[in-house]
Amino acid sequence: MANNNIPPQLAKEQVMFMAEKEMEYRVELFNKLTQTCFRKCTDKSYKESELNMAENSCIDRCVSKYWQVTNLVGQLLGTNQPPM
Repeated sequence: MANNNIPPQLAKEQVMFMAEKEMEYRVELFNKLTQTCFRKCTDKSYKESELNMAENSCIDRCVSKYWQVTNLVGQLLGTNQPPM
């Protein structure tokens, strides 16, 4: 049910504000994921120009776990449920 008491311009501004905040959150999440998995999985000496098999595998697992945890935290915050 829509709230008819909110002027259309204010509602549009709220939607734009929320969209900007969502974009900022997603960029920050991506940057944290990239930094965390890069630091954890890549060899610090950069012996090769390409990722090796072990680094690829590590990054794949790291990204998967990062998304799983992020989704779980989001679900728990959205439902206000205590952790299992």
